[in-house]
Amino acid sequence: MLNKSQDFNNKREVDIIMTNKTPRSAETREKKGKRKTWSRPSSLDAPPAPEGYSHRWIRESVMNVDDKKNLSARLREGFELVRADQFPDFEAPTVQDGVHAGVIGVGGLLLARIPNETRAERNDYFAQKTNDQNTAVEQNLMREQHPSMPIHQERQSRVTFGGDNKPE
Repeated sequence: MLNKSQDFNNKREVDIIMTNKTPRSAETREKKGKRKTWSRPSSLDAPPAPEGYSHRWIRESVMNVDDKKNLSARLREGFELVRADQFPDFEAPTVQDGVHAGVIGVGGLLLARIPNETRAERNDYFAQKTNDQNTAVEQNLMREQHPSMPIHQERQSRVTFGGDNKPE
């Protein structure tokens, strides 16, 4: 037979168990993840570009001298300046005054976006321009060669990482 103090303790244990009604599955141990190693912060962090766009930093000034030619050329190519209020969750430095007030910018650079289709067309244009220039240089070089000393162009490279071809 239980005496009064043992009976009271048993009831108290049952009350404690009954008041803790959180399911066992909800109880988790705090996982201590690995500490993130320190790395130098980038001054050119940018928010992620929206779907279908790419971000790029565009020069607006150099040593406090405006570079209007560069900026206007990029805007004509299809770039749009990115305003800080378009990304309320991202803390970014902004231009405080002037024509570009409210635009994300750091040290003479402004953040701009361009549609991916326009960027691909732009890249194709410059790739073709580079190819045309290389062809012109090759043709000019071949025109200058002398029959007694032909110019041989080998445009191939090989990379070796050592191996079994060691002299004995």
